[in-house]
Amino acid sequence: MDRTSGNASGAVALTGVNAMPAPTWSWLKMNDTAVEIPAGLTPAPAAVSVEPAPGSADVVSANADAFDDALVAAGKRFASRARASAPGDARDHVALAAGEVDPMDVPALSRYQQGAVRVEEELSVEEAFETGMGAEAYGYLRSIGERPCVLEVPSGASAQVRVRVSGTPGTASVASVDVIARRDSSLELTVALNGTGSEPGLIGAAMRVFAAAGSRVSITTVQTADDAFISLDDAGIFVDEGAHVEVSHTVLGAGRSYTGLAADLRGDAARIDVDTSYLGAREQVRDFNYQIRHLGRRTTSSMDANGVLAGASKKVLRGTIDLMHGCTGSEGAERETVLLADERVDNKTVPVILCDEDDVAGNHGATIGHVRPEQLFYLGCRGLSPEAAEALFISAKLEDAALNAPDDEVRANVIRLGETVIPGFGEEIA
Repeated sequence: MDRTSGNASGAVALTGVNAMPAPTWSWLKMNDTAVEIPAGLTPAPAAVSVEPAPGSADVVSANADAFDDALVAAGKRFASRARASAPGDARDHVALAAGEVDPMDVPALSRYQQGAVRVEEELSVEEAFETGMGAEAYGYLRSIGERPCVLEVPSGASAQVRVRVSGTPGTASVASVDVIARRDSSLELTVALNGTGSEPGLIGAAMRVFAAAGSRVSITTVQTADDAFISLDDAGIFVDEGAHVEVSHTVLGAGRSYTGLAADLRGDAARIDVDTSYLGAREQVRDFNYQIRHLGRRTTSSMDANGVLAGASKKVLRGTIDLMHGCTGSEGAERETVLLADERVDNKTVPVILCDEDDVAGNHGATIGHVRPEQLFYLGCRGLSPEAAEALFISAKLEDAALNAPDDEVRANVIRLGETVIPGFGEEIA
């Protein structure tokens, strides 16, 4: 159901964004989030550019249905793997209504379990496909841009593509991208989300990825917007047999930043690795939601996050690895390390592993710590105030992003953003 709505000021309100597939206690206020978009933002499709690297295969496609067609074709191959029956499925409830079974023999399922049964028994591959931020946010992002840019890498070919979003005040600039990496192909995709100015604006990306059998897809996203901007980065990924997808998210700027990713490891031996690096300063908000669903056998996933929170910033990270029925031999792991550089920060982390299979392995953990008083004392003895010490931790995160930037333009944006946080940062990097 589309719950997008406007309020009295004309702003757009998105609800149920970055929702956890299996909700936790509501009093934690982590199950999902609401996003309010300022009124009056003008769509700016010209702010989005797609730049294939010289020598890469010609991958910009005119086939607007390529992604949907790929999902449908995959669905036909995987239809025979649908689960024949599960406790509490639709047939159980039909039999219960007809009085054919004892009510005690039909288990009561949670909302998550009901959804899992539907995925395993009833839904086709294309129906089950989703993005991390949810249908409402994805629909909003798609509505801003023109028709999606389709990147289709032929079988056995290699390509490198950069997508740049350059936001300006008063505008909404969103890259809508469909990626189809055909069998045994390779794609390196860089997404640069940037916005400059002191007035409100929105930048974002709405991406769907189909990684066919044996393909290799690497996606690097770097977000370097000023505080006046809202950033929405949404992705859904389908991984076929033997395919490997690597995702790197670097979130450094924007007053409010929301990142969502959902992955469907449908093929046997499919793999996805997600690496997230983030910085929160001043009163910035960071909101992440990662969902990795294992359906194929011997599939592998990993989620690693590393961040620094300073000032009065807030962060929520939801990470869910779902080891579903039939994914025998699969492994999933999620880890996060957070440095809290100020006592005012608000940090929430929920690593979740869901399991409906025996022969699987799931691991999760989080390391969260404040800068210890003895560390501050040590730095103070060397002439660093608490504020200077905090700037030191922030600078280290920015320096790492600058040194590992995918190109000179992204590096310049990191340095520009660093100057707004730490005066003289550019000279330090030079």
